[in-house]
Amino acid sequence: MSESEASADARDGRGPARGAPIQAFFAGRPQKPTIARAEGLYMWDDSGRRYIDVSSGPVVSNLGHCNPRVIAAMAEQARRTGFACPSAFVSEANLTLAERVAGLAGPGLERLFPVSGGSEAVESCIKFARQVALTRGEPSRCKVISRMPSYHGGTLGALALTGDTVAEEVFGPMMRSMPKIPAPLSYRFPAGHDGESYAAFAAEALKDEIERQGPETVLAFIYEPVGGLATGALVAPDFYYLRVREICDTYGVLMICDEVMSGAGRTGAFLASDHWPGARPDIVALAKGIGAGYTPLGMMLASAEMVDAVVESGGFLHGHTYNANPMTCAIGAAVLDEVIERGLIANAREKGAELRRRLNALCEASPIVGDVRGRGLLQAIEIVADKDSKAMIPLELQAPTRIGALARERGLVLYTRRTSGGKYGDWLMITPALIVDSAQIDEIVGRLAETLQAYADELRAAGVV
Repeated sequence: MSESEASADARDGRGPARGAPIQAFFAGRPQKPTIARAEGLYMWDDSGRRYIDVSSGPVVSNLGHCNPRVIAAMAEQARRTGFACPSAFVSEANLTLAERVAGLAGPGLERLFPVSGGSEAVESCIKFARQVALTRGEPSRCKVISRMPSYHGGTLGALALTGDTVAEEVFGPMMRSMPKIPAPLSYRFPAGHDGESYAAFAAEALKDEIERQGPETVLAFIYEPVGGLATGALVAPDFYYLRVREICDTYGVLMICDEVMSGAGRTGAFLASDHWPGARPDIVALAKGIGAGYTPLGMMLASAEMVDAVVESGGFLHGHTYNANPMTCAIGAAVLDEVIERGLIANAREKGAELRRRLNALCEASPIVGDVRGRGLLQAIEIVADKDSKAMIPLELQAPTRIGALARERGLVLYTRRTSGGKYGDWLMITPALIVDSAQIDEIVGRLAETLQAYADELRAAGVV
């Protein structure tokens, strides 16, 4: 078939070779298996080969695959109604989801605004914060401070907050980039610092940046309580969270927690910020695990007081076609019912501690694992060429991509993606579903050890380590 014939077929719906138009969007276009079915933590390709999903996709499939309760909820809601515009109707599914989330999130986060994913949730948070400032008679507040490195989403508003040097290079001319302060890195930090002193420095950087920008212009500070892919499950010392809360309060700056990856029970608490009770956020972005991969779902959480003030001032000037969609809300409520009734938040805490012990042992044994960090079932390992010097593997070797390929050969599916061009290091997210058991942790760590040994052998043969 000629290229022109293939294009004609694509236009009339018959299409050329299956998957080609989609795969063409991604750099390198590596050969990938075709998914046939999935159940729990396991996935099978069309050749019958089984894989264990080590990272829950991009840290989304909190319940694993094909959960019967969620599938039943999807079917039941589909029989009732698949769509209803939120400006015209309220649905029982909307109310049920709101009740579940508010009960888990607790006081000060009683209201939610459901959207279709993490980027939309973050956009909702910053636009809502702006309207809150207007209700308070503070029209000059418009700047949102974030951290470098960080990731807050792919839409231009969320990308303006994202601390990624490569994304800034590409998309910076199209957006108004927001001020950045250093993230409290716990493994790689400047000479003269250790983890504690650098965290203290990073916290005070917020105060300094607010004063540099002019306190009257600063609207909010956004950060991930437990880091995502941009920082490899970064967890700061406890005092950091309390100090940034104190600084925000001093200057009247709203504190937004981006819990797109860390929320919904993954760290062993419903919100990762719950681990630091004295650092309660004003606004929260949730996504990923709240829909558990069964539907595109994200949401903003905020206090009734702030929401009521915005409503009384004329309403939230924001919305999407699919926000508060009944089908999505019904699925989200079923996901949370499973999380609650099966005790999966406690399981994330307990199995997370077990996984951490096993990863620490792997770090001791492997010549290329330099660090293990995270909380609950949001863990990461950092890959290095030399553990003593923390020297990184040469960037041109694309370590995460190669390790991902070696892992697939051994029946593991890893989430690998380099941020800031690898400037801050390379790591692998180890984030199995909240249903993981001890036997599966054995399987994951065993196969991961084999994968890392195979990569270390390649590096040794190339003279890298």
